[in-house]
Amino acid sequence: MAAILIVDDDDAVRDVLYDLFSEEHMCHAAATAEQALTFLREQTYDTVLTDISMPGLSGVELLGILLREQPDTPVVVVSGIGDRTHAEGLTRLGAFDFILKPFRLEAVEESVTRALEHGRGLKERKRAGAPGTD
Repeated sequence: MAAILIVDDDDAVRDVLYDLFSEEHMCHAAATAEQALTFLREQTYDTVLTDISMPGLSGVELLGILLREQPDTPVVVVSGIGDRTHAEGLTRLGAFDFILKPFRLEAVEESVTRALEHGRGLKERKRAGAPGTD
């Protein structure tokens, strides 16, 4: 069972994503990036699924914090901004994947599954002492 943190200021989106993953995984849901940081101080997650546009800290700022503090945690970004350049910029910043709203639940499931597999691979290589994983 993986640990997933869902961050979205839209109650409906957050609830749908929580319902999608909570039967198979341990999930926490946060309405703001600040609330997400509280969860992140208490435990690590196998993946984080975050909206970009939120009041207070943005998802981009949350992504930056996660990359510094928990670099092995893949971050899947969800955004209503459908610009290809925007999506490419987020992945260059370090997001594992980008999903455009409105999204298909299957697309989110596929992305999170790949993110979880990627994170497991990173942790296994680190445990094995692979070069460049420190």
